[in-house]
Amino acid sequence: MPETELITILIADDHAIVREGIRAFFAIQPDCNVVGEAESGEDVVRLAAELVPDVILMDLMMPGMDGVEATRRLKQVSPHSQIIVLTSFHDDEHIFPALRAGALSYILKSIPPDELVEVARKAVRGESVLHPRVAARVVRELRGTRSEAPNPFVELSERELEVLRLIAGGRSNTEIAARLIISEKTVKGHLSNILSKLHLMDRTQAAVFAWQQGLIHRD
Repeated sequence: MPETELITILIADDHAIVREGIRAFFAIQPDCNVVGEAESGEDVVRLAAELVPDVILMDLMMPGMDGVEATRRLKQVSPHSQIIVLTSFHDDEHIFPALRAGALSYILKSIPPDELVEVARKAVRGESVLHPRVAARVVRELRGTRSEAPNPFVELSERELEVLRLIAGGRSNTEIAARLIISEKTVKGHLSNILSKLHLMDRTQAAVFAWQQGLIHRD
């Protein structure tokens, strides 16, 4: 990338004070330009499709669509953008879903501002940066030494788990809607999210997967 070309950055975090702090530090960098801010997963996907930034700083815990699902969708609407997870969480339940969804780097909010800028610069070059705690967990994963088997449903929300259990129990969308007191359109939306997160093709595969993974059991 030519030295005169600015690195365009999109910040996604539901806390305004965090966004303001990040924007202020990047504003004094001669090679960086914050082109937008998002306070939810839906907002960052919409803005990324419009702005196509070089780098997206992604919080994981946001209202509505979380950072993992937003990351997954961003790789579809703006594949050029490199995603840096910037979070307070460093447990397996957050690290591996985020990396599998397409995040390039995973760092913690305790990172010094000048180091965060360097992570963004490296991202443009396609270089991944992992916080030491995160890197250690990734190494253990690659060595197969994690203490517990991964939860295949960790990316699903509680409501999505409810819907999946009912699907596996043979319930139709109409029956699920009546049972959970939601609309059929909402049920279809949950099913779409379930299939996307579990990388499945249809409700039949979802039901079979739920049985195979022990989400529900025969009496």
